[in-house]
Amino acid sequence: MSKPINVKSEIGKLKKVLTHRPGVELAEITPNNTHDMLFEDVLFVEQAEKEHDGFTNILRNEGVEVLYLADLTAQALATDDNIKQNFINEFVEESGASFDDAFKKQLVKYFTDNFKSEKDLVLAAMAGVTFEKLGFPKSGGALNRLRLPEPSSFIINPMPNLYFTRDPFSSIGNRVAISHMWSPARNRETIFSKYIFAHHPDFVQGDDGYYYERHWPSFVEGGDILVLSPETIAVGISQRTYAEGIELLTSKIFEDEQSKIKNVLALEIPKQRNCMHLDTVFTQLDADKFLIYAKYMMDLPHAYALERGKVNAVDLSGKGLKFILDKYLGQDVKFIKCGGENPVHADREQWNDGANVLTLAPGRVLAYDRNPHTNDLLRRELGEENVLTFASGELSRGRGGPRCMSMPLWRDDLGV
Repeated sequence: MSKPINVKSEIGKLKKVLTHRPGVELAEITPNNTHDMLFEDVLFVEQAEKEHDGFTNILRNEGVEVLYLADLTAQALATDDNIKQNFINEFVEESGASFDDAFKKQLVKYFTDNFKSEKDLVLAAMAGVTFEKLGFPKSGGALNRLRLPEPSSFIINPMPNLYFTRDPFSSIGNRVAISHMWSPARNRETIFSKYIFAHHPDFVQGDDGYYYERHWPSFVEGGDILVLSPETIAVGISQRTYAEGIELLTSKIFEDEQSKIKNVLALEIPKQRNCMHLDTVFTQLDADKFLIYAKYMMDLPHAYALERGKVNAVDLSGKGLKFILDKYLGQDVKFIKCGGENPVHADREQWNDGANVLTLAPGRVLAYDRNPHTNDLLRRELGEENVLTFASGELSRGRGGPRCMSMPLWRDDLGV
């Protein structure tokens, strides 16, 4: 493997993937902060960890090398003490824009003095910082206690969405796009991507290696980006990815003379919680087969094609998704509907990420077990042996499926 990243399709045999095993950061979700943390419910953390282990064990059994976000970040920080210190300074700065300088110094000292191993430092940053961890309140006086929040209140919030590694960056061809994420609750997640691709010896991208950067002026998230073929990608115009961001991403891709991508399909989906990203309503199973949530994907309100060499986008609104995919993929595509024809099954199973599967190889997929109607349809179309499932009672409460929990770093090229 001469390059660190190789993802030129959604379906090439998966060889290397980035994940994050959920941990203590999930244990900090309470009924009072679920909304701020972008969750609907409180998770049983130990069960979520077991389910994630089941997920990664299947990947390993399929011959996939599983890498972990905390490990890669720690390895990047270990390359130089100055890099580690820069990470601490930047993390504190981004975590508390309203902190005064004295308080920032105290937080920097907390991370610098208490975590000698890079892995412990990274996990501590992911878990957040409470007043109690910093030793507040300093005395037992009643006025002091009234002046401060509860000792368990967070100074720096945890990052419970980290196990959805699909979103903070995207692998596109041989490069990456680091996301500018829509929610302040998640945008700090991209700092880990930044340090991995700037400093990890196996994944350094170089100054011109990014198709998107985390502080660019519009929002783009990885769950909205699907690499449909070596020549065509789709990007959702969604709650969390804006049209302006898609134009910036496209212009950078088209500037890259080494890229074979000729078409960027911008597909609008409803801007709402149950379909926050394109991959919650649309995933690819094989060269000509797609899993869709029909309510939103059969007839798109707006769709455009940005084509290499053309100044203006091609307006495809009203043409229908099948027409668009047939035209740009050169296939007579077939749709499998999440939940089938029953609208109750479809709504229930899409909410539980029935339309979000991870394709391991052409026509071989990994899905949540809790969507039986969708999974039966997949088995009928792909074959019983090509639909793998795992327990998902807790992981699914975060509103993300197997594709959301995985960022491919290497897929074999199609035809190899």
